[in-house]
Amino acid sequence: MSYFIIFLSFLGFYFLNNLIRKKKYLQNYKGEMHQKFLGSKNIPLSGGIFLIFSLLLLINSYNFLLCIFIFLIFCIGFASDISFLSSPKVRLLIQFLIIISFVFLLDIKIYQTKFLILDILLENIYFRYIFSAFCLLILINGSNFIDGLNGLLLGYFTLIISIIFYLNFHLYLTLEKDLIILLILTLVYLLILNFNNKLFMGDSGSYTLGLLSGYFLIKFYEFNQEISPYFILLLLWYPCFENLFSIIRKFTYNKSPINADNNHLHQLVFFYIKKKNFFRSLNTNNVSSFLIISYNLLIFIISLNNPSNSQFQISLVLLNIIIYLVTYFKLFTFKYKI
Repeated sequence: MSYFIIFLSFLGFYFLNNLIRKKKYLQNYKGEMHQKFLGSKNIPLSGGIFLIFSLLLLINSYNFLLCIFIFLIFCIGFASDISFLSSPKVRLLIQFLIIISFVFLLDIKIYQTKFLILDILLENIYFRYIFSAFCLLILINGSNFIDGLNGLLLGYFTLIISIIFYLNFHLYLTLEKDLIILLILTLVYLLILNFNNKLFMGDSGSYTLGLLSGYFLIKFYEFNQEISPYFILLLLWYPCFENLFSIIRKFTYNKSPINADNNHLHQLVFFYIKKKNFFRSLNTNNVSSFLIISYNLLIFIISLNNPSNSQFQISLVLLNIIIYLVTYFKLFTFKYKI
């Protein structure tokens, strides 16, 4: 696919998105609890539409079956965005059925984790498929959880795809260089629109990004066994831990783990900065997102110094979890003391 066609699609979507905004289509009615910081409801959940359109054009020649499953997971998110599929339980069940079919038909398997007990279990092919599906399910929904600030979801996954692009120059990668470049350009384009309050990604965009990134990283590790699996875990630590921690947190307070709330880390960061009145002349939403992305960028840069050293990568993962928990409880206490 040529860069000229990509440019035309960018231009066409810009005008289409303006039309969607003026006509007030795809409004963020369902996401008020999760994305209510901006106050304006005239921001459409259109980011996922352009993302899936671009991905189907980019990846079609690379893997047609992959395109089908990416489109299916997009449809689940889109149905949620328009409140057609409003039940979290039904949505989770359909996600699982799609993901388990995905890992089986595309032979997506996590072969080893360098954790002895788990690696013994992974020798069983059925467990291997179920474990791979579970990891992707955690990632997809964790990606949706962090989609609460402008640029946070897109910025985070742009970092991940950029790291894949960087490693492409040092290690063998099955993806074409042009494909990765075009994907990065697409994410940056959506990131600019998202930062400027022109669109939200919605469930459709977050599910699609989560599945695609998980697929790329599993395949990347499959062809680069010298890379530590904990390096891959580190790249995905934030959405995955956000999901797992949210489940534990809600169980602790006797709440359903599949219902949305306003106590995710990025929401607490936003609340703290807004209440402290930092960065008065800047958009608090964008600043909060930028701080979280900048932290992860720093961690990723450090991790790239030795991506094959499992002990080093595990140390970084544990450091992230400790910093997350300390920060979370301090901000949580601040919010509910006011």
